[in-house]
Amino acid sequence: MYVKPTIALLISTYNWPEALTLCLESGLRQTVLPNEFIIADDGSGPETKSVVDRFRDETTEQFVHVWHEDKGFRLCHIRNKAIAQAKSDYIIQIDGDVILDKDFIKDHVALRKDNRFVIGSRAMLNKKFSERLLASQTLSSAEEFRRNAKNKMNAKRIPWLMPLFSSRYKNRGKYTYYAKGCNMAFWKKSIIEINGYNEDIEGWGAEDSELIARLMMLGEKKLFLKFAGIQYHIWHKFASRDREETNDTILENTIASQSFRTVNGIDKYL
Repeated sequence: MYVKPTIALLISTYNWPEALTLCLESGLRQTVLPNEFIIADDGSGPETKSVVDRFRDETTEQFVHVWHEDKGFRLCHIRNKAIAQAKSDYIIQIDGDVILDKDFIKDHVALRKDNRFVIGSRAMLNKKFSERLLASQTLSSAEEFRRNAKNKMNAKRIPWLMPLFSSRYKNRGKYTYYAKGCNMAFWKKSIIEINGYNEDIEGWGAEDSELIARLMMLGEKKLFLKFAGIQYHIWHKFASRDREETNDTILENTIASQSFRTVNGIDKYL
């Protein structure tokens, strides 16, 4: 008998409770709700815990707060720890500084397939609107979000086009390992098999591309969620890129090795 796979919405965050509040609010407004919300917290202060506790207390949804000590940008570590605690079969991964369209999870579920992982995109909100949004702590209408997005094509939802683009868009050439960790989805069992994120990667850059490179070596294929799975990224200054070159080298070495399993990964948390 077929059993519908369960879904975890995994949300990475660091010391931005105002943005996380809006992100979680948009998560609760989904037409298809996840079975669990997992907050992967890279060492935030107590204000972030208070946000998660409030959502846990005021709703009937399952909220899990996975935290570790702040020792710098260790996104791979905290994502591994969060994935290890997920009870669900399928993980939709976002960042805590995005606002989700109400059909975001519905669209991901519609594209979900065995032996596939999914990469999506994001629409960037302008600075002025982002500041107003954070100050008000109130979600605007879908029309207002689209109007204040810079790259408006990423804010267009045309579901019937989704299957036409899924295996053709940003899947070859220089886009072979293109990934956005703020909008991607994968099977937990596959992540366990490749031993999760590579924790040799710290700081900004390459962690998502390195992960999907190993998923491909495992035999999985990439699907791109185009004209669906809409999310809006709240404006902020860029993080430091001082580890970019080092992380790119790790990615290149992974591709050259053709080994799908990283040594420094999720197994230590299982």
